[in-house]
Amino acid sequence: MSRLYTPFTIRGLELPNRIVVSPMCQYSSVNGMVNDWHLVHLGSRAVGGAGLIITEAAAICPNGRITPSDMGIWLDEHIEPLKRITTFIKEQGTAVGIQLAHAGRKASTLPPWEGSKAINSENGGWLPVAPSPISFNDEGVVPKELSISEIKDLIKLFIDASKRAVLAGFDVIEIHAAHGYLLNQFLSPLTNKRVDEYGGNFEKRALFLLEVTKGIRSVIPDKMPLFVRISATEWAEGGHTIEDSLKIAQLLKDSGVDLIDCSTGGVVINQEIIVEKNYQVPFAEKIKKEIDIATGAVGLIDDAIQADEILTNDKADLIFIGREMLRNPYFGLLSPELGGKKIAWPKQYQRGKPRK
Repeated sequence: MSRLYTPFTIRGLELPNRIVVSPMCQYSSVNGMVNDWHLVHLGSRAVGGAGLIITEAAAICPNGRITPSDMGIWLDEHIEPLKRITTFIKEQGTAVGIQLAHAGRKASTLPPWEGSKAINSENGGWLPVAPSPISFNDEGVVPKELSISEIKDLIKLFIDASKRAVLAGFDVIEIHAAHGYLLNQFLSPLTNKRVDEYGGNFEKRALFLLEVTKGIRSVIPDKMPLFVRISATEWAEGGHTIEDSLKIAQLLKDSGVDLIDCSTGGVVINQEIIVEKNYQVPFAEKIKKEIDIATGAVGLIDDAIQADEILTNDKADLIFIGREMLRNPYFGLLSPELGGKKIAWPKQYQRGKPRK
């Protein structure tokens, strides 16, 4: 059997295999509430053999949403609908995680199928916030610069959201510090121009993320794994580099983080990315080997043989799959050449199992 189908233990959690459904926004919530769409969408991937499913970005507060239709976890009322989903996923033998997020200056937009344009308060939007008053693009709204007291309030909101995540039955928490959202905006010298304790040199730019991380680690169960998704490089001159990511990975490891989910980009509009298969895998490999921390590889990984090669050559520990999971929710069941036929199929689906 391939490495893809071997168990993986991280902190107190054993995953049945190395296949992870990467967080993918659905823009299908009302007031942050999950609904039947989320149950069927996420539940299908659990039935399809993934070892771990991580929900889309869950906003820690209403103005932390990318769109008004984002999933949220800022209310206690969000817990029970989420618990319905985590219960079903775990009944299929799959672990389940939640990604906690704040969109920062990239908040208050329309969903992608409506153009992702900024929306104002008259149309259901709000004024975004950020480390510095710099808009994402020429059409974007100039965000409000967060005060220190507002930053402290957001740290508490991240911590409160993690407590709700535990009550909702999640096995893993992932902090979203990538793709140009708020925590990433604080890390980046291109978007953080502050001159106080949260801006300036690398250590000050990293402080917000580290305070969030330590706060969450202090309130969740010791056996619960904590992941952080980072943009390992910004693909832009003067931006955050892989060398910076090695430093932040070490600090995160020291703060109780168990895995670095290695994505890239999304911070500025003028990024120059060479997109090809495995284009982000070298970052996962470098962080894994130099910092001695588990990593996840993500980005244009769309077949089991490709995924297995990454694992077999020790380039990452888990494979995060996004778009291919939208095309094929049964990815984990349909790779018999690598041993997928040996994993337990739902009894309701067994007559559809490949014979060879």
